[in-house]
Amino acid sequence: MSLNMSVEEREAFLADLHVGVVSIARDGKGPLTVPIWYDYTPGGNVWMLTGPESLKGKALKGVSRISLCAQTETPPYRYVSVEGAYSLRPPQDGELEAMAIRYLGEEMGKAYAEGSSGQDNVVVELTPEKWLTIDYGKM
Repeated sequence: MSLNMSVEEREAFLADLHVGVVSIARDGKGPLTVPIWYDYTPGGNVWMLTGPESLKGKALKGVSRISLCAQTETPPYRYVSVEGAYSLRPPQDGELEAMAIRYLGEEMGKAYAEGSSGQDNVVVELTPEKWLTIDYGKM
C-alpha cells in the first residue's frame, strides 16, 4: 500500500491553508529553514512574500532552487514538499492583503496589510518540479 498522494491529492493539500516551511541553502551554513505564509493554485506556482533584506531575501540571492514543505499538525499526519527553481518579482496590488486575509481572516488581514503598507517586499514564485508526499491516513 502506497502512502504517496496522487497528483490531485497533493495539489489540493498544498492549496489548503497551512503555514509552510521554506528551506534555502546557504554557503558554509545549514540551510535557512523557517515558517512562511504561502499561496498555491493547483497547476500553478507557489508564491510567498518576503523582504529583500530579510534573512530569506538575502539567502535567496545565492541560490537558484528552494524547497517548501506544508504539513498537518495532528494525526493522521500528511505532508507535501516541493522543490524547484524560483523567480522574484515586485508584488502586485492587493497581493499582500490577499495573503494576510488568507492567514488572518478578513478583519485582521486588512489591518495587517494596512500596517505593513510601505514595507519593501518581493514575491518569491517557486515552480514545483519535484514533489514528496505522505498521507498516513491511507494506512
